[in-house]
Amino acid sequence: MSAFALVGAAGFVAPRHLHAIKQTANILVAAIDTSDCVGVLDSYFPEANFFLSLETFGNFLSAYQDNTIVSLEQAPYQSVISQNNFAVLEYLSICTPNFLHKSHIEFALHNKLHAICEKPLVLDIQDALDLLDLEKKSGKNIFTILQLRLHPSIIALKQKVDSMPGHIFDVQLSYITARGEWFLRSWKGDEAKSGGLACNIGIHFFDMLQYVFGEFRENVLHHKTRDSMSGYLECANARVLWFLSINSAHLPESAKQKQARSFRSMRVDSLEIDFSDGFESLHTLSYEHILQNKGFGIESTLPCIDITQQLRYMQPVGLQGEVHPLAYKLKKI
Repeated sequence: MSAFALVGAAGFVAPRHLHAIKQTANILVAAIDTSDCVGVLDSYFPEANFFLSLETFGNFLSAYQDNTIVSLEQAPYQSVISQNNFAVLEYLSICTPNFLHKSHIEFALHNKLHAICEKPLVLDIQDALDLLDLEKKSGKNIFTILQLRLHPSIIALKQKVDSMPGHIFDVQLSYITARGEWFLRSWKGDEAKSGGLACNIGIHFFDMLQYVFGEFRENVLHHKTRDSMSGYLECANARVLWFLSINSAHLPESAKQKQARSFRSMRVDSLEIDFSDGFESLHTLSYEHILQNKGFGIESTLPCIDITQQLRYMQPVGLQGEVHPLAYKLKKI
């Protein structure tokens, strides 16, 4: 059994990590968030300690790792420490906003913890390289969650691509997930903090594309607004037209008729790849791989960090060349 701490406990993705920790028969001994709206903890680890800052968690961490109590202020920690002194606190799961990832990973490694960080690991390639250097010096590991690589449909697709060397696939990827006004008013709408749509909702897909079809070779941005993006990517084994949006008006009629709030589609040549389902267990599977020291590290995530960084600073060229069909429809909406 391993012991975990988790920072960003009030965040959107935290329940998936809590579920994964529980499903892998491990324990959460501490959760940290600047917001105290963390009732979700009661469904998974009601006895976990909770802290409103990393500083106060740091005090707990010292006591836990040493299995000692040095002041009355730390007395509430005694029960958790005595109950779980057989479980070594090894991991910090990071579910915080994108722009905080680097500092929270650094906190983990400086405190002798492995880091498990949601994607994007960081927003800039240089930050990733800095962390790679720190990882080597610390002796601890940095893992990221690239769960699409573990999806059965994507695994089958990669096997198909690998079995057809030299074939160049034509790929059309569409992902629309409707978000309310809050999205753009939050840190997610601040490109400097989130990396923009390419990071917020596209990072999974850019990683999957290079994982399945090989290295990126050409990157063209056709369209970019705060709520939608579209472009062309050339991979070693594919020509890809992609479209991302958080605007419900961009949903196809088939999705609107079903009152669906999202639409996810990928066509490879004439084959439609269905990966709309099957996500429920992928975080747990990711944790299982990490606990077996088979998780995805910094090197795995460098290509998608690079491509999203490029997209953040590129100027769209307009609807010229090969363009995703949904991008043509934007003027009509």
